[in-house]
Amino acid sequence: MVQEVTLITGDGTGPELAEAARRCIDATGVEIRWDIQEAGVDVMARAGTPIPESVIDSVRRTRCALKAPITTPVGTGFRSINVYLRQELGLFACIRPCKYYPGVRSYFSQVGVDLVIVRENTEDLYAGVEFAAGRPETGKLIEFINSLPADRKIKTAAAETGVSIKPISVSGTERIVRCALDYARKNGRRKVTAVHKANIMKYSDGLFLATAQKVAAEYPDIEFEERIVDNMCMQLVQKPELYDVLVLPNLYGDIVSDLGAGLVGGLGVAPGANLGPDGAVFEATHGSAPKYKGQNKVNPTALILSGVLMLSHLGEVDAARRLERAVADVIAEGRHVTYDLKPHRDDPTAVGTREMATAICDRLA
Repeated sequence: MVQEVTLITGDGTGPELAEAARRCIDATGVEIRWDIQEAGVDVMARAGTPIPESVIDSVRRTRCALKAPITTPVGTGFRSINVYLRQELGLFACIRPCKYYPGVRSYFSQVGVDLVIVRENTEDLYAGVEFAAGRPETGKLIEFINSLPADRKIKTAAAETGVSIKPISVSGTERIVRCALDYARKNGRRKVTAVHKANIMKYSDGLFLATAQKVAAEYPDIEFEERIVDNMCMQLVQKPELYDVLVLPNLYGDIVSDLGAGLVGGLGVAPGANLGPDGAVFEATHGSAPKYKGQNKVNPTALILSGVLMLSHLGEVDAARRLERAVADVIAEGRHVTYDLKPHRDDPTAVGTREMATAICDRLA
């Protein structure tokens, strides 16, 4: 069966990474018809936008995309290209596995960290409902808030106060918690931990926690617990082996997923999946590293592992397992890996992006 996939090549080092990942995925033997689309700052000059409508149209048609890193341009209307894609395509769930592979440099190499972060993608402070200091509408909002019979008031002047709104809904929480529990059940995971700050934000995070507890009651086969976000961060650094699947609102999920990546060696080995009812976008979670553009230097692991997630999503489970095993073997052997995967970053035996991809392909042959 031929699988149709949009390949968004990105900018900076994105095209190099996209080519490396594409080669490795093709080497599994899965037949993929790639629809190659460009996006990012390199497209901005000629298209007038970093995300041409053709990119969105392609993902809507294929319902599956592999996206290389994209730089968010400074001084445009886009707060974040990644956020725009998630909101435009209804990708409400971000899945970020944080798994240690032997051979990766990490202070936690003896622990065997294997976490999955499930982050809500569309609500919370990243919904982008903001009001700038000094604007008339901000003054009206503050005046309205202060007129309400509430215990808390905004005590600073509108001229110096910016306001961000934090919407969290029952429906949004239900679907992300259900996503986390379904993921745990499907993948043989033992426990889901809901992360929140309900002790302080009782009407937003409090709603998230109460809704999560209600949904979790429908899954008696999955252990469920809750943690306050600051305590969760400490727990992850002290004893990450106690945790399995974490489900979080948008902002906490963004922060904790980077913490999780740090536990297993950094963003260079951190894949990501963004899922919604009508499609999925798989991406490396690191940036585009434009200073390394064209140098054949950056680590392709994160995007290749995102390809592993993509293959599994497409039902190509055997291919996904073989590709992950090939990546793990190459990293463990330590010969054909990029500089950041060597014991010392100045190791002269480090190879480039293309050469590491070739070694992975050879393992699949």
